[in-house]
Amino acid sequence: MPITLTALTDFATLPFDEVIDVRSPSEFAEDRMPGAISLPVLSDEERARVGTIYVQQEPFLARKIGAALVAQNAARHLQGPLADRDGGWRPLVYCWRGGQRSGSFAAILREIGWRVDTVKGGYKAYRALVVDALYRAPLAPRVVIVDGGTGTAKTRLLHEIAAQGGQVVDLEAMAEHRGSVFGPMGEAQPDQKAFESRLAMALAGLDPARPVFVEAESSKIGGLIVPPSLWKQMITAARVEVAAPLAARAAHLVAEYPDMVADPARLGAVLDKLVRYHGHARVDAWRAQAAAGEFAPMAAELIAEHYDPRYRRISRDEAPRLLTLDLPDLTGQTLAQAAAEIIRKAG
Repeated sequence: MPITLTALTDFATLPFDEVIDVRSPSEFAEDRMPGAISLPVLSDEERARVGTIYVQQEPFLARKIGAALVAQNAARHLQGPLADRDGGWRPLVYCWRGGQRSGSFAAILREIGWRVDTVKGGYKAYRALVVDALYRAPLAPRVVIVDGGTGTAKTRLLHEIAAQGGQVVDLEAMAEHRGSVFGPMGEAQPDQKAFESRLAMALAGLDPARPVFVEAESSKIGGLIVPPSLWKQMITAARVEVAAPLAARAAHLVAEYPDMVADPARLGAVLDKLVRYHGHARVDAWRAQAAAGEFAPMAAELIAEHYDPRYRRISRDEAPRLLTLDLPDLTGQTLAQAAAEIIRKAG
């Protein structure tokens, strides 16, 4: 009998050994249920082919061809990724709407002797819970924003708060972007839906009676939008303002952006984006510093001439100020002391 998901917290108590997504690879890449593995019963090409036959020829033929393809792919999964599963293994299977794809695969697994269930409504039902959490329901925990100029080690400070027991949501890690023109952490950010899944599951696991610490961001992190339930809290939340000496901030940026330091072409491509703000001559000077290995002076100038002026334009002076921290440096010991003070002050 299909199980019904009633809340995102259900995933912590589901009595299954593995969650299997049988949708096509492109559907899985866009987003998936927490912890799911991909065992598609139809590839993207096969799904398109069956759909075309269904519309242009006849449904019976499409179902017949689809069933054959599902059986072939199921056999490959049984002989490959599932070959080592024992008789006590209990999987949960889902597709887009909890229909034929998950039902067909579950039937095969059930005939083998495994206790298998499907998800009522499939991924679509799960996605509805995510949308409710991020677009409709108010956020329960009180948000505290960790704010400060570029290079003030806000992300490291969040990690230290978490290490000391504070509740933290790391939006930049979820978005795979460091929130600036130098921000991308990899080749591409996740899809908006995948970002929202990560965020919704993180929020679902929070204690509503305790504050949650979030780094100050704009409404977009790279190409991803911060959903309204969180964003509405962020723009009015109490803020911790962090400051540090320019030299310490520059050194921090050099240490935190090793991909830029190691890849001149990538750094050059990012500097190209600054021409519109500072002109060719100024950007060429920064290129020369990078070519000479003078990364710390370049970072200091970028902070002073690009990031700090932009930060002042977008800062929310009307937001309540919980605490101001003027740190002497950004060493681990200093950040640990700052984290303890933030947790104490936030209550």
